[in-house]
Amino acid sequence: MRETPVNGSRELESTSRIARLRPSRREWLRMGSVGAAGLTLPALLWADENRLPVVAPRADACIIIHLNGGPSHLDMWDMKPDAPAEVRGEFKPIASSLPGLMVSEHLPRMATRMHRCALVRSMHHSVNNAHAAAVYVSLTGHDRGEQGGGTKPTDNPTPGSVLSLVRPPPVDAIPHAALPYMTKEGAGGPPQPGFFGGWLGRSADPLWILRDPNASDFSIPEFTLRGDVPSERLAGRGGLLGDLNRQLDAARGAAGPIAMNRFQQRALDVLTSSTTQAALRLDREPAALRDAYGRNIYGQSVLLARRMIEAGTRLVTVSWAPDANATWDTHGGNFKKLKNTLLPQFDAACSALIDDLSTRGMLERTVIAVLGDFGRTPKINGNDGGRDHWNFCYSILFAGGGFKPGLVYGASDRTGAFPADRPVTPGQSIATLYQALGVDYRRQLLDSLQRPHRIVPVGDALPDLLNG
Repeated sequence: MRETPVNGSRELESTSRIARLRPSRREWLRMGSVGAAGLTLPALLWADENRLPVVAPRADACIIIHLNGGPSHLDMWDMKPDAPAEVRGEFKPIASSLPGLMVSEHLPRMATRMHRCALVRSMHHSVNNAHAAAVYVSLTGHDRGEQGGGTKPTDNPTPGSVLSLVRPPPVDAIPHAALPYMTKEGAGGPPQPGFFGGWLGRSADPLWILRDPNASDFSIPEFTLRGDVPSERLAGRGGLLGDLNRQLDAARGAAGPIAMNRFQQRALDVLTSSTTQAALRLDREPAALRDAYGRNIYGQSVLLARRMIEAGTRLVTVSWAPDANATWDTHGGNFKKLKNTLLPQFDAACSALIDDLSTRGMLERTVIAVLGDFGRTPKINGNDGGRDHWNFCYSILFAGGGFKPGLVYGASDRTGAFPADRPVTPGQSIATLYQALGVDYRRQLLDSLQRPHRIVPVGDALPDLLNG
């Protein structure tokens, strides 16, 4: 995937937020004045003092599959066949394509692809009760403890917000997206934090695709031109809109109208882009490939994520639950839910994604990150064989995009209760993800009040997870 130079307006936006080199006098003359760009002298001086070396990207895009609710590491990636029955559970381990690594019998497709993956078995953090705070730390690396509640403007931004700001996509591509649900903390509850722009502002939120890609009539009307409005006519309207905004700029000052013009221009770029329009046409995929991903909302969401990445989107997050208690939160009937629905659907979608990206020559430059908010208790409860929340040790998985294939990093103890070797925090895993994507996680970005924030507040990248 080729890096696309940013145009003038995106350069202005990025310059006002990112610590970077000060533009030359010639560039200032070309762009206008400092005031018109929304920049301040303190921000420019601060930027000059906070320059960091450029990180060479191993990958250009990312698909996050977030198993929202807390997938059971003990019944997927970190089985304990020699543990007591109340710990090892009902499932049998099977050999994988990575010598010495056993995985669940209900992940047969992923078992044959583990030589392509980097598995981390020693994740842990401080949040055990509130899904919201656990999801938030899993996606941002910001561990705020057992603080629940909904989203806040002071939240740390989701990785897609940061990536699409620091490494802007082509102008006609959707920067980053989230689908198929805006996952609620509980049924009818507030949206979970971790998926939004946070202190980068609402303009950094993802495009939300909240329709079922598996539906026969799937479409996104908001990004579809009406039949009676040709692209040439829409472009003409865009020119008129630009003239109007320039008049408003002169009358009211630059900040508000310039920001609005950016959003309007982005919408026009997307609406008139044949590449972006085609990315949303799942019906153009061969039936056999759609079958391989799984004919369900999650499998088709993962396939749609691949199409969007191929069209230039930097990052797509698939949140695998309408609310935190609906899927992977298996307090009751853990083994029935995993065996009958959750693991077969995940096994198909993730394995098909690995194969599909590899066949298209995209896996090397695309990270697949399989994350979750925590794991499940080593001891099985009495609620129809359920497992409860367990933040003290769990597993995540990466594939492609510069992560070392065939790697098992860290280990848990004999019951999967605590890390026994090389413990990893979400701050470290997210910092490593940013490193692979060419974003220096130590870099400081400015919020709307020109206050600096480090991208990953606490935690450093783990070079052993990445190719040299």
